[in-house]
Amino acid sequence: MDLQQDQWWNDFQNDENAVILDVRTEDEVSEGTIPGAIHHDFYQGQDFLNALENLDKSKNYYVYCRSGNRSGQTCLLMNQLGFENTFNLIGGMNEWQGPTV
Repeated sequence: MDLQQDQWWNDFQNDENAVILDVRTEDEVSEGTIPGAIHHDFYQGQDFLNALENLDKSKNYYVYCRSGNRSGQTCLLMNQLGFENTFNLIGGMNEWQGPTV
């Protein structure tokens, strides 16, 4: 599900079963991340797929990238892998106004 920034962040903060997933490259991550995010690089091919498969499917995943494209694709992929609750951050880090570390 694609969510605007305010709803994405508010839903995450009120979700006791939430995980933030950053699917950007290492270089992008070095520019700053959303606090508490776990990182798996979308461009790592089979390693990326393996990493997704190892995630807890009972959690709710709030996914972001630089612009919202890779994270949107990741949400679709995760849904195909059996994840029921994935939430894509529209606009990604390009438009992020929330906290970063």
